[in-house]
Parts: sequence; C-alpha cells; structure tokens
Amino acid sequence: MLVSALLTVLTLSVIQLGLALHIRNTVLDAAAEGARFASLADTSLNDGVTRTRDLISTALSPGYAADVTASSADYLGHPSVIVTVRTPLPLFGLIGIDDGLEVSGYAPIEQVR
Repeated sequence: MLVSALLTVLTLSVIQLGLALHIRNTVLDAAAEGARFASLADTSLNDGVTRTRDLISTALSPGYAADVTASSADYLGHPSVIVTVRTPLPLFGLIGIDDGLEVSGYAPIEQVR
C-alpha cells in the first residue's frame, strides 16, 4: 500500500514537471518567433507582440498570453528586439503562480541599406 502511494506521487510529480517544461518551451519558442517577426524591416514591435500572443493562444490558451511586451535595445552589442512573456507557472495541474514564469526572445533588427 505504501509503495503504491509513493509510486503514484512520484508519477504525478514527473507528469507535472513535464507539463511545466512543455509550457516553458512553448512560451519561449513563441517569444523568440515574435522577436524574429518584429525585427523584420517592414514590421513594428506591436506586430511581434501580436504574433507572440497568437502563437501562445493557439498552442496553449489565451490565459498564458496575457502579459507580452516588446522593446528594442542593444543585446550583445547589436540593436535587437526583445519580446518578454510573463505567464503563470503551473504547480498543481494548470493551477499555479501568476507571473511565475518569465521568458524572453531576442532577434537582431533587420536593416535595409
């Protein structure tokens, strides 16, 4: 009885860790794609934010795309677009800490000469 309870808790913990990593990787990929999209010569920062929100809403849920920001700054010595996403970190199922996970995507700004 005790062994089965321990194995059940261990199994559920591994599943929860997998869910948290899936959400982190999906949001990180969406932030990077939004930064690449916003860094194109004919787009704006708002276009990158919209692209990021669309990707997160499609892959996960609109609740994970509530806090998306974009800015332009120097990153590693190059002018870049930085898209930052703050999203809930799931701790028990999909219930978790609001703004517990923050990821950023970077892309160099395309310049037309």
